[in-house]
Amino acid sequence: MSVWPEGPWSGERCDGFAGSRRRGPTVGSALDRAPACLSHLRVTSAHWYLLALEVLAAGGALVHVILRKRDPRAAAYWIAIILLVPLAGAALYLLLGINIIRRSARFYREAAGLDHAAVAGGAVPATAFEPEPEVIAMGTLLDSLRKLSRLDATSGNAVHILRNGDEAMPAMLEAIDRARESVCLGTYIFELQGIGSRFVDALERAKGRGVEVRVMVDDAGTRYAWPPVTTELRRRGVRVARYMPNRFILRLITMNMRNHRKILVIDGREGFTGGMNIRQGNMLLERPRYPVQDIHFRVRGPAVAQMQRMFAEDWHFCTGEVLAGPRWYPDLSPVGDVCAIGIPDGPDEDLGVIATAMASALAAATQEVRIVTPYFLPTPQLFYGLVACALRGVDVRIIVPSKNNIPIIKWASRTVYPPLLQRGVRIFESAPPFDHSKIFTVDGKWACIGSTNWDPRSLRLNFEFDLACFDEPLAQGLNREFDAKLALATEITPASLEHLPLPERFRNGIARLFIPLL
Repeated sequence: MSVWPEGPWSGERCDGFAGSRRRGPTVGSALDRAPACLSHLRVTSAHWYLLALEVLAAGGALVHVILRKRDPRAAAYWIAIILLVPLAGAALYLLLGINIIRRSARFYREAAGLDHAAVAGGAVPATAFEPEPEVIAMGTLLDSLRKLSRLDATSGNAVHILRNGDEAMPAMLEAIDRARESVCLGTYIFELQGIGSRFVDALERAKGRGVEVRVMVDDAGTRYAWPPVTTELRRRGVRVARYMPNRFILRLITMNMRNHRKILVIDGREGFTGGMNIRQGNMLLERPRYPVQDIHFRVRGPAVAQMQRMFAEDWHFCTGEVLAGPRWYPDLSPVGDVCAIGIPDGPDEDLGVIATAMASALAAATQEVRIVTPYFLPTPQLFYGLVACALRGVDVRIIVPSKNNIPIIKWASRTVYPPLLQRGVRIFESAPPFDHSKIFTVDGKWACIGSTNWDPRSLRLNFEFDLACFDEPLAQGLNREFDAKLALATEITPASLEHLPLPERFRNGIARLFIPLL
């Protein structure tokens, strides 16, 4: 009787060489060769285990995509990757496609046990003041934003435009030097060189005066320059935290989510926000090697309490420390005529809030829309919002950089232009240097200021903070900034895109395939 199970190999023996089997009638010879045969069987089992792992990983990833992905384009993209690249596709989806921290971020908020709305008692609701005419004219939009944001509208604010680092950085440094109670600084990039060293000195001086200083920098943002500014701040005794620091596997899973907010609050009374990082490149008058245009804003009034709240939430996320009391949230009185509402956004409970707020603003437009953004890859929601505006006869004009610091985004953006141009949207490319400004105004009465870009990363993955402002002087001032940029920009036409060399159009088309990941 054969020692092997009945089957196609029955009565065969293995001679130790893969694929070579001969008839062998003796049991002894089969037993002698058993180790080699068993080794062959183990390899075969490993293959089955690997196949089972691939099926389970791909199946789990596909189920997650189908149940969780809201954007059908992104869902189709990930399904193709998972099916075409076995195992590796599922692993890539785990690293880049799953929002690991959305639920954990909500847990952090709940675990704080802090009622920020009660602490920020200085935030005066918009209904406490007689609405300005531009607020009444856009009342429907205000109602929409109040329902979207977990923050309420405030009146009595003052907002001032600061152009480039030449105006913004000295104003921020001066404010830090005036601080008597507290300084809260949160930013995406904070370089130690150049202007960054002056910020480090100012923060150290504030600490030396007895001011409570808190600094938070996104972990990815600390890696733009060496040495990291966090090391120097700790050396000088300034309390600093990195947002989602690198902790091996955990950071690999969450590396695609970044805190992109830019918030500086002084004594809980004066705030600075916008899109500007702390980098020498913003100091245009000092002729930096890599110049960057940008716009920032000084804010005073009740809206500052909402900026402080955003920083406090992020700080607690990083450190567990609760910032509460009058040192951080003093009573705030009206100082201007701007009605403003803070709009936080991020891959947590605020997911998609800013994108929906932008779409609501486009739906409210009746005359004109003005947009300046460094990265223009609108989500389908915003893309069709722009198209709808143009079809209603709204004058829609968009300015993007002619030279982008991330070339693949510019390449992909150019594939988005044609259908917009065909519907009447006008698109311009600004002259160098690279323009990192963010301007969004509607009908010359409403403006959105803050850190958000018009691209998937900003609208789906990053933690952002914007202020939606109802104020005609502010919106008109931003329109003047827009017109100054427009005077130096070149309009993009369908003909100019059609006459691009074939290699460039092919490159742009390839870049378009990666829009869900950009």
